[in-house]
Amino acid sequence: MSEDQRAPASPRAARRSPDRSSPAPAASPQPQILAPGSPGSPGSPVPRRGAVRASVPQKLAEALSSQYGLNVFVVGLLLLLAWAVHASGVGKSDLLCVLTALMLLQLLWMLWYVGRSAAHRRLIRPKDTHAGARWLRGSIALFAFITVILGGLKVGYFVGFSACLSATEGVFPVTHTVHTLLQVYFLWVHAKDIIQSFKTLERFGVIHSVFTNLLLWANSVLNESKHQLNEHKERLITLGFGNITIVLDDHTPPCNCSPPALCSAVSHGVYYLYPFNIEYQILASTMLYVLWKNIGRKVDSRQHPKIQFKFHGVAVGSALGLAALAATIGVVVVYLIQIGRSKTKSESALTMFYLYATTLLVLMGAAGLVGIWIYRLNEQSLDESKNPARRLDADLLVATASGSWLLSWGSILAILCAEARPAYTWYNLPYSVLVIVEKYIQNLFIIESTHREPGKLSDDIRTLRVVTVCNGGDAPLASSCLKRGAAVGDDVAPQDGQVSPAVNGNMCPREGSGKGDVGPSREGAGGPAGCPRFLQGNVKRSILRNIAAFLFLCNISLWVPPAFGCRPEYDNGLEEIVFGFEPWIIVVNLAMPFSIFYRMHAAASLFEVYCKI
Repeated sequence: MSEDQRAPASPRAARRSPDRSSPAPAASPQPQILAPGSPGSPGSPVPRRGAVRASVPQKLAEALSSQYGLNVFVVGLLLLLAWAVHASGVGKSDLLCVLTALMLLQLLWMLWYVGRSAAHRRLIRPKDTHAGARWLRGSIALFAFITVILGGLKVGYFVGFSACLSATEGVFPVTHTVHTLLQVYFLWVHAKDIIQSFKTLERFGVIHSVFTNLLLWANSVLNESKHQLNEHKERLITLGFGNITIVLDDHTPPCNCSPPALCSAVSHGVYYLYPFNIEYQILASTMLYVLWKNIGRKVDSRQHPKIQFKFHGVAVGSALGLAALAATIGVVVVYLIQIGRSKTKSESALTMFYLYATTLLVLMGAAGLVGIWIYRLNEQSLDESKNPARRLDADLLVATASGSWLLSWGSILAILCAEARPAYTWYNLPYSVLVIVEKYIQNLFIIESTHREPGKLSDDIRTLRVVTVCNGGDAPLASSCLKRGAAVGDDVAPQDGQVSPAVNGNMCPREGSGKGDVGPSREGAGGPAGCPRFLQGNVKRSILRNIAAFLFLCNISLWVPPAFGCRPEYDNGLEEIVFGFEPWIIVVNLAMPFSIFYRMHAAASLFEVYCKI
C-alpha cells in the first residue's frame, strides 16, 4: 500500500501533516513504506551511513592485501633475476627456499579454509555462476596432472645428481606436487565461492595464493627460456652469424649422474612438460584472482542459464580446425628437424613456417570478420551485469596480445631498417602484419561474443513465451498477437502521457487499439534489424558456432609451435643484427611468455563462446 492510501495514525497526526502520512505507532505491526528516491530507501542515490562505514574497512583490506601481494611478487622477481644473472650471494637453493616457504604458507591457508568450509557445509552460501566453469576446472586438472609428472621427473633428476645438489632441490618438487594436488581440489570445490565471512583474512590468503602462483609461473618461464636460449645460440652459427659469441648459460650440476642415460632422458623430458606447467600456474592465478574479486560481493538472485557443450552442427569448423592442427604438427616436426642442420635447411624451415602461419592467420582473420559482421546485423541486447570473470578475460586478452604486437612491430622495423635482407626475411613482413591484425579482430569477436545474451531459444519460441506471459492464458488474444506479429523488442515512445504496455507489464498491444499497433509485421520484413533471411535463427547460430570451433582449434595450433621450441623470432637472425643480440633476446624473453599464454587463453575464451552460442 502506498503512503497516499494509508490512513494516519490519529486525527491529530492527520491535522499536523495533512499532505503526508505519519509513521505508524510502535504497536502497529505494519512497517513504514519508503517511497523510491527518499532517504534510506532502496532506490535512493544517497548511501546509508551504516553502509558507507561498513564498506570502508573492506576497501582498506582490498588495498592492503593487493599491496602485500605486489610486494611479495616484486621480491620474488628480484630473486629470480639475481639467480638468472648469477649474482653473488644468491644461489638456486635460496630461490627455491623462498618459493617453498610461500607454497607452505598457502597450503596452511587452504587447509584452514577447506576445514572451516567443511565445518559449515550446511550453510547456504552465495555462488558466482560465471566463475570456475566445469570445462575450466577440467583443463586445470589436466595441466595439474602433467605438472605432477614434471615434479616426479625433477625428483628423479635430484636423485641422479644428489651428490652435488642441495636438499632444497629435492624438497621443492615434493612440496610443489603436494601444493598442486591440494590447490586443484581447492579450485574444483571453492572456485565459485563468494566469501562473506573473515573477509579481511581471506583477502590476504587469496592474494597470497595469486602471487605465489605467479612466481611459480615466472620460475618455470625462466627455466624454459634459458633452455630455449641455449639451443638458439647453438643454431645461430648455422645461419652465418658467426660474430655472435656463443656462451651457454646453463646450470648443469658439476658432478656425474648415475645412470647417465636416465639422467639425460629426464633432463630433456622436463623441458617438454614445462609448457603445460606454465599454463597450469597462470590458469590457477586467474581463477584465484576472480575468487579474490568476489570477496564481499553482493550478487543478484537471477539464475543464469547453464552453459552446455553440444557438438551438433559444427562439422565444417571442426574439420577445418583439425586440418590446421594436423598441418601445425607436421610443420613443427619438420622445423625442429631442419633448423640448425645447415644454412640452406634453416632458411627453408623459416620460409615454410612463415607461409604456413600467414595462410592460417588470413583464414582466422576472415572468420573473425564474418562473425563480427553477423553480430552487427543482429542488434541483440548485451549482458551488462557485473562479472569479474568476464572482465578479467577481456583484460587478459588485450594485455597478453601486447606481447605478440611488440615482437611483430620489432620484426617490421628490423626488415625496414636492415641494410641487407635475406630472401626468407621478406616472408616475415606479411606474417608480422597479420599477427597484429588477426589478434585485433579476434579480440573484438571474443569480447562481443561474451557480452551477448545466450540465445538458445528461437525467435518464434521466445515470442510465444512473451505473448503467453502477458496474455495470462487467453488463447484468442495470443493468437491475434502472433498473427499481427507484434515486435516485442521494439521500443515505443509513450504519447499523450500514456504509459507503454511494456511498463504496465503487458508486452502485447491491445487488439482494437490503434496505438497498440506497434512495429511492422514480421511476415514481410527481412528479419530483425534488417538481417538477411539466410542469417536468421538456427542458421546464424550454426555459422557462429562453426567460427568459434574453427578459431578454437586454430589458437591451439598456434600455441603448439612456440610452446615446443618453434620460435622464428629467435632463429630469424635479422632482428639481432638491427637491435643487437642481447637487447632483442631480452625483448623476446619478456614478450614470448605472454604471446604463448594469449593463444591458450584465447582458446579457452572461444570454447566458452562456443558453448554460449
